Amino acid sequence: MGIFPSVDDAMNAVFKSLAAGANPVAMEFMDDLVVQALKEKLGIELPEDAGALLIGDVDGNVSQEVDFQLEILEKSFKENGAQDFIIAHNAEERDTLWYARRNASPSITIFGSKKLNEDISVPRSMLPEALKRIYEIGNKYGFKVPCFGHAGDGNIHVNVMVDGSDEKQLEMGHKAIEEIFELVVDMGGTLSGEHGIGTSKAPFMHIAFNDAELDLFKSIKHAFDPNNILNPGKMGLPN
Repeated sequence: MGIFPSVDDAMNAVFKSLAAGANPVAMEFMDDLVVQALKEKLGIELPEDAGALLIGDVDGNVSQEVDFQLEILEKSFKENGAQDFIIAHNAEERDTLWYARRNASPSITIFGSKKLNEDISVPRSMLPEALKRIYEIGNKYGFKVPCFGHAGDGNIHVNVMVDGSDEKQLEMGHKAIEEIFELVVDMGGTLSGEHGIGTSKAPFMHIAFNDAELDLFKSIKHAFDPNNILNPGKMGLPN
């Protein structure tokens, strides 16, 4: 686990460590808001001054390969501002490090009763700028936006936290989400890194695709499913 003073430092460490030859099985990210939530809600002991955390897994056929991967990560992390680099030496220590990441999602409800959660994805080199501007959008609308996710894939879970009983907040929260989608598409990213479009992202398909592309999707759907019995209503395609 790498402990960083800022999100920007952590995001730079992600793409620079991979460019240096690191090949982790996982590279997970949590920002300072998530760290705060984990400490306050679950009492998880994390560094007081952590601006961001990166948790990685490495493997190999021989121990030398694992050591080599760890050396690359430690060097890259520290060159990009890591204040500490913690290595788990057994399963118990590993589970302790991953416990925080597994509990990121349920902990952030301290910032709002409802999370508008999206799984945006951008090129890894764009992560520092993308997160900077996502936080700016949150500030514009007055919402906390804790972020965590699979940084090694450029896939970040963005959570716009609102009061679920407040219709005005819900409306403004969805406007913030739309701006975030516009941002990531402009950066060469996608509306979804892993969860898919389904119904929740269907209203935003026009951001990523033009009318001709959407018409093509519809015609392909109709060719294979003229009776519209296969997963109807998904991706904004007509019923």
